[in-house]
Amino acid sequence: MRLIDIPTSGKDYTLVLHGGAGGRLKEFSAQEQAAYSDGLTEAYEAGAAVLKTGGTALDAVCATVEQLENNPLFNAGRGAALTAQGTAELDAAVMTGNGHAGAVAVSRHARNPIQLARKVLEESEHVLLVSPSEELLAGWGLEAVEPDYFVTPARLQQLAAVQSKELTGSRHGTVGAVAVDHLGNLAAATSTGGMVNQHEGRVGDTPIIGAGTFASGGVVAVSCTGTGEAFIEGAVAHEIHARMRYAGTNLPDAVQATMIAELDSRGADGGIIAVGADGRVCVAHNSPDMFAAFEDAGKLTTWV
Repeated sequence: MRLIDIPTSGKDYTLVLHGGAGGRLKEFSAQEQAAYSDGLTEAYEAGAAVLKTGGTALDAVCATVEQLENNPLFNAGRGAALTAQGTAELDAAVMTGNGHAGAVAVSRHARNPIQLARKVLEESEHVLLVSPSEELLAGWGLEAVEPDYFVTPARLQQLAAVQSKELTGSRHGTVGAVAVDHLGNLAAATSTGGMVNQHEGRVGDTPIIGAGTFASGGVVAVSCTGTGEAFIEGAVAHEIHARMRYAGTNLPDAVQATMIAELDSRGADGGIIAVGADGRVCVAHNSPDMFAAFEDAGKLTTWV
């Protein structure tokens, strides 16, 4: 396991994002590494711009994740991993520190599922909607696209390789962001296309509040990536919060203990980003590598 613990920076806001855990970055070409780094940097800058101008943590994490959804390199939005039938079924969730959340699963039409999850939070009395209709998107003023918008040649090639057993299907690739704003408000956002070659209708941890996404005011905001079923069974995001809130465990110890208890014990891997109410940051993974972006001593890091 690798764990990075960054103390409070002294700024009046903090932002951390991830672009998935799993692959070995050293196997990427220099050009590929640069492309991923640029994508992570652009997403970080989009969220940081919101926070620098006094925007909310929720605005920031949504702006960050939207950038990643629009970048076909990442497994969210356009360029998402495909099901066994060659379709894209997208999941997303947002949660704020005041205890409210919104999530969508098996979304096929929303150009940016994270914005749809936010609408569930703000415009409905529900928390989780499955396979929302185009009519609902129109009523909420969200952009709808045809399902083939999300399908890229690279993902079709990946799916074919997995189905022919030439390639092992990736179980990672979720994107997410956590933030605390100048007022101390916390928020988390996560978005994914799921696993390559998954069954139609499979839902992972991303839209399950307390599994892949969680935020609690005065405590922590968490976004996860990895083997979704293990994160659900271990209620990983909420478990980190519970260790901090009820046992008084500090952030890095809570993350490490949870990963050992709930992921290692299940033979699962993945990564976690978390930010405490005081701006303390933790980035951890037990996979070979992890895409992430965060500031450390004023310098932006884009993978660990």
